Amino acid sequence: MLDIAKTAIPDILILTPTRFGDSRGFFAESWNRQRFVEAGIQIDFCQDNHSLSAQVGTVRGLHFQAPPRAQDKLVRCGRGRLFDVAVDIRVGSPTYGHWVGIELSHENGKQLLVPKGFAHGFMTLEPDSEIIYKCSDFYAPETEGALRWNDPAIGIDWPLDVPPVLSEKDAEAPGLDGLDSPFTYRE
Repeated sequence: MLDIAKTAIPDILILTPTRFGDSRGFFAESWNRQRFVEAGIQIDFCQDNHSLSAQVGTVRGLHFQAPPRAQDKLVRCGRGRLFDVAVDIRVGSPTYGHWVGIELSHENGKQLLVPKGFAHGFMTLEPDSEIIYKCSDFYAPETEGALRWNDPAIGIDWPLDVPPVLSEKDAEAPGLDGLDSPFTYRE
């Protein structure tokens, strides 16, 4: 079973797999191609990524890969807690520059489905937080793009008011006004 909830941006979905638990813990199917197809989600994932962030306030993103190597992502938290964000960067979209954010944790078991055409990032809310995500295309560094995590034109309401732990690349990423987006909105 899979609970699917829409967000303020209809293309971004919150997916919560049913957990079956007992005194030992729980079992859940985090991805099942047949169940996803039955729910109208037909994405062919080909790569899994797993990242650990040791410090609270670590920000990774906002990242994307441009066509023809654009990626859909199915994101979940394996340990700890994180605030996961997707920003619409599809030119012509009625929600261009808007964002959706959700807390993902080991405890809540929620996943965020981030389609192509969105920049993705997260902030860790606990030490040693792990993010695990499926991608619909392989990593292609020559197609990488990024947006500044704290761009006021986007206005993400990050949950922690702490100095962020950033990579040099993320600290130097341009804002939305400097983005020549490779994505176009199609209804």
